[in-house]
Amino acid sequence: MRFNSLNEWLAWQETLHPSAIELGLDRARSVLQRMGLEHPPFPVVTVAGTNGKGSSVAMLETILRSAGYRTGVYTSPHLLRYTERIRIYTEEIDAGNLCSAFERVDQARGETSLTYFEFGTLAAIDIFAGSRLDVAIMEVGMGGRLDAVNLLDADIALVTSIGIDHAEWLGDTREKIAFEKAGIFRPARPAICGDPDPPQTLIDHAAAIGAPLYRLGHEFGYQVEGSSWSWWSQARRRTALPHPALRGAFQLQNAAAVLMVLELLDDFLPLSQQDVREGLTTVSLPGRFQVLPGLPLRIFDVAHNPHGAQVLAQTLGSQPCAGKTHAVMAMLADKDIAGVVAAMREMVDVWHAAGLSVGRGASAARVVETLQAAGVPAPIHAYNDVATAYAQVVASAQPADRIVVFGSFYTVAEAMRQEV
Repeated sequence: MRFNSLNEWLAWQETLHPSAIELGLDRARSVLQRMGLEHPPFPVVTVAGTNGKGSSVAMLETILRSAGYRTGVYTSPHLLRYTERIRIYTEEIDAGNLCSAFERVDQARGETSLTYFEFGTLAAIDIFAGSRLDVAIMEVGMGGRLDAVNLLDADIALVTSIGIDHAEWLGDTREKIAFEKAGIFRPARPAICGDPDPPQTLIDHAAAIGAPLYRLGHEFGYQVEGSSWSWWSQARRRTALPHPALRGAFQLQNAAAVLMVLELLDDFLPLSQQDVREGLTTVSLPGRFQVLPGLPLRIFDVAHNPHGAQVLAQTLGSQPCAGKTHAVMAMLADKDIAGVVAAMREMVDVWHAAGLSVGRGASAARVVETLQAAGVPAPIHAYNDVATAYAQVVASAQPADRIVVFGSFYTVAEAMRQEV
């Protein structure tokens, strides 16, 4: 084995390719073919989208596991540990098994240079191939068409939502980004869109390649009915469903698309109504409007683009706070910081701007400058790092206050470490 620990493997992978991000499938596909893993012996569900991917993957996994099916899940990025990215039967992968998979990828690649994400994706596929799965659920890292997850042909492809993010890679309009995400669709295989208003480019691409398209509000939909909700498709109706344990009204939109995926899997992996109910009520996902126990109320949310921030603001607005809302905000410099501020400005009583000590991290001064340029009326405090900001806010906040930590996976991870 080239290295003795997972951290050594990961540090080396970060230096293997000259660019941290280089979209394209040719390099990784050549390695996948050498490993003989192009055609897995289980159905593959691929999930793309600007927001809602993680929630949708978690619901798919939990409902299928409630029925006893053997699931494999690949997600990114992680919060605290790289091993969070790969789950077998809902269990996080063991570091030793992951290192063994890295070794197999390394042997197969020869002189082929792989990015950090490509290396990890190939390792996940290798692990799944040896795990006797009933189904693999793969979350796209960025876009879809040229993302390494798209190496595998999706038996069912889901696009959750379409907003502006990663514009330098995917394009600066919803139309361009929708086309990239629709790249996970395959001819004659179901394509599902949970965005209620998808750009025409997504619809046109599905038609051009002959992928049957199922759209929210057209081929399937949902309706709130008091404390429960119902779901319908052209072939089935499910009633008296519990709301997902994940918070936010938008989760019904995600859940409806998830149920459409499961409906199309029904010939292979049938589910009872109880399986669906149990999965919806037990699903959990760290960092997505995650509410910690105790007072003051602490909420962690990885919202890092304007659309995600709008959803966060909507959820906060639906849950009034008796005290003040403190925002601990830190972001990557290449994100739309101004757009996130605009989405959240009416929800925040006190801003706590922090810097991120990662390569792409924005300084606290940059965040403060953006807040001031936006003319936010609330007080602004600056801190060098999230840990300091979070610790000081927790210590000074009143029991009736709430603290919202958001802006990046890195932001939430730094605050989480203070709670461990």
